[in-house]
Amino acid sequence: MGINLEKMSRKELLELRGKIESAIRNAEVRERKEALQAAEKAAADFGFSLSELTSGQQRTIKKTKAKPKYRNPANPDQTWSGRGRKPQWVHDALKSGADVSDLEI
Repeated sequence: MGINLEKMSRKELLELRGKIESAIRNAEVRERKEALQAAEKAAADFGFSLSELTSGQQRTIKKTKAKPKYRNPANPDQTWSGRGRKPQWVHDALKSGADVSDLEI
């Protein structure tokens, strides 16, 4: 299937690209269906339905907020866990000569 791309016009190349993109989408849909059928067959071989195997398996991981490790002496409502970017009040305190251990809770 030797297509000489060098001799094709821009319009022909764009048309070819559209056909290729459409063929790729169709192939992906077809392969997804085949994969789903294969997974359903494999589950059935073990006596399960695919939905039985996949339901309840997705665990949600709750991100717990880190406990504050540092407190702003000028405003006790402002805290920082020590993770991520330093808040401006930490930068200001360090600039004024305070040590980070002075800010620990």
